[in-house]
Amino acid sequence: MNARSEEATMNKPHGDVLEVRLTRDCPAVLVPWGTPVTLEAGDYAQVTQRLGGTFTVMINGSLYRIPGSEADALGLEADAAQDIVTQAADGSYGKEAVEAAAWNQLATCYDPEIPIDIVNLGLVYACELTPLADGRFRIDVRMTLTAPGCGMGMMIAEEAKQKLEDIPGVAEVNVELVWDPPWSREMMSEGARLEMGLL
Repeated sequence: MNARSEEATMNKPHGDVLEVRLTRDCPAVLVPWGTPVTLEAGDYAQVTQRLGGTFTVMINGSLYRIPGSEADALGLEADAAQDIVTQAADGSYGKEAVEAAAWNQLATCYDPEIPIDIVNLGLVYACELTPLADGRFRIDVRMTLTAPGCGMGMMIAEEAKQKLEDIPGVAEVNVELVWDPPWSREMMSEGARLEMGLL
């Protein structure tokens, strides 16, 4: 492939995969081990997934997760942040609105290898709100992973925690990884099972 035709393939959709070349060194995490690495400028990458504000790319047969804040290294733009409205006209925070926002935020968290959010995968066992004295809420989440020992587990749990902390009216967040009951495919939503070809 000559330089001109090679350049022509970059940054073009290739089926469901976008091929790009890194414009600079870029921090990433090796999937599924969760090992921090630095990808080098000039590396060719296939963007296999762009969901929840993060990217999953394949380089030389290995998968890496890249945060949305590094989108420019891929020659792309980060997703715009969405406004989260939980405050009533009188300035108070309604439990129903905060709870709905919490589930919506959890539904923006993805395993980098699976294009289905953790809520529809059935990984979130509980999301409970406790009112605090200052009118805000504490959120306690119990969630699991598709397999114990997944190196990405703590990263996914931390992403969920950070996104919940972004909700107006939330003062404290605790995300606990649990293994009882163990996750099974039957816990997936009908839509998720349909998308995964399990129905």
